[in-house]
Amino acid sequence: MEEFTTLYKITTLDFVAIDFETANELSISACEIGIALVSNYIVTETQSFLIRPPDLRFSPFNTRLHGIGADHVKEAPDFKDIWEKISDCFCGRLIIAHNAGFDLSVLRNLLLHYNIPFNPIHFTCSINVAKKVWKDYQRYGLKSLSKILGIELNHHSAASDARACAIIAATAFRENQVSIIEEIETKLNIYTGFISAEEYFPTRIKNMSSQVAEHYHLQH
Repeated sequence: MEEFTTLYKITTLDFVAIDFETANELSISACEIGIALVSNYIVTETQSFLIRPPDLRFSPFNTRLHGIGADHVKEAPDFKDIWEKISDCFCGRLIIAHNAGFDLSVLRNLLLHYNIPFNPIHFTCSINVAKKVWKDYQRYGLKSLSKILGIELNHHSAASDARACAIIAATAFRENQVSIIEEIETKLNIYTGFISAEEYFPTRIKNMSSQVAEHYHLQH
């Protein structure tokens, strides 16, 4: 499997937006992943994959949200098999998710659960990006931003959510002439986060106090 590219080697703003749907409250219970690839501010590819969780226990609440139940995924590949198919999509790209803390925790915990080796993966959150770029908006949820920006959305379909996230971030970056990863910090004042086998560090807006940042710096 190809190794991940670390942040200092990423020079252009190609990124991948992701969205996980989960079967229950456990972060390793992912039952679907959506992926949207972006190059030069354009979504070039969108994919989704059903995933068989380690335990086929589906919360009725979760199923009501995304419409996926045990019968839909019992014959699906597990995350380790899915990762072998999609890992190349992440090489050399920043990851962006809407409410990234959730999706990147799911990704990290799945990689650890299946003992999949990985280099540090850098990410940011499209909610933070939207808040910095469109300061006068009242709401920053995926559904609200999609309506404002005219993005077609089938909410809680992983592919549709990932695509909407990708368009939101790409639109914000284009409007602010953010063309390389470092400009997310220098122009938008947002620090990228990262996950590794040892720790999780969140993306955050620059004016967050060091004490708050330290609270989120979870070491394992």
